[in-house]
Amino acid sequence: MDADTVINIGQQALEVITLLSAPILLSALAIGLLIAMFQAATQINEMTLSFVPKLMVVVLVLMMTGPWLLRVITGYTEQLIKSIPSLIG
Repeated sequence: MDADTVINIGQQALEVITLLSAPILLSALAIGLLIAMFQAATQINEMTLSFVPKLMVVVLVLMMTGPWLLRVITGYTEQLIKSIPSLIG
């Protein structure tokens, strides 16, 4: 196994990590921005007002995208395991 193979596997892993984290992070960012605008408009500075809706949105996004996330990580893992013989030999 040479350096190019290791770099390729690492690059694929980073791509999968980006795909898996993007829906969760983007939804939390969007709801956080909306709540921050609401707090700025109403001058309410309550920390739990920001935390609870973000938590609910993240749980909802995980429920909606969970099967897809599982397929992506399973596909990557299967591909990695199937490539072990060619990586060793």
